[in-house]
Amino acid sequence: MNVQQGARLIAAIAAILAAAACSNVNKDASTEPPTTIAASDYLIGPLDQLQIFVWRAPDVSVTVPVRPDGKISTPLVEDMAAAGKTPTELARDLEESLREFIQDPVVTVIVQNFTGPFNQQVRVVGATEQPVAVPYRSQMTVLDVMVAVGGLNEFADGNRSVLFRRSNGDHQSFQVRLEDLLKDGDISANMAVAPGDIILIPESWL
Repeated sequence: MNVQQGARLIAAIAAILAAAACSNVNKDASTEPPTTIAASDYLIGPLDQLQIFVWRAPDVSVTVPVRPDGKISTPLVEDMAAAGKTPTELARDLEESLREFIQDPVVTVIVQNFTGPFNQQVRVVGATEQPVAVPYRSQMTVLDVMVAVGGLNEFADGNRSVLFRRSNGDHQSFQVRLEDLLKDGDISANMAVAPGDIILIPESWL
């Protein structure tokens, strides 16, 4: 695990502890989470790779990463804030800045490598093969997330897993039967996830 992954894991665990403290998470965790999550526009996040296309200005059209501070630098425009904006919003902001140099610029922003801001990711920590933060996508489910992280490890107590969610300022928790879902194929144990969710997978006592 590198330094960045370690920092993310520590942040995720801290968030879990905060959520647990606020919501009194225990064996009474809800087993009836929402079955669907409303779709939302994709927001650019740090480490996303962006293709900036400026019509009739190939020298200004570039592919750039979003820096850890959430900004990008392109020819003629330095330190433009990108994180937290939709690609369309960023394109309009770039057009406004480029008007000083180009007459009636037309900009298109294409996201090539999706990471998203932290509050648009789903984090998985605990007894899994690869604890990571997974970029959220529309209609994502727990099964999708677990496939992305490589499933449970041999020490996991999958059916004691808990999903933590913050909604409208409140912390919620839901029991997730990951062992039934992944090992027994019980699709009824699947559920929708939301941006910012944290899935905690405890280890077995045995």
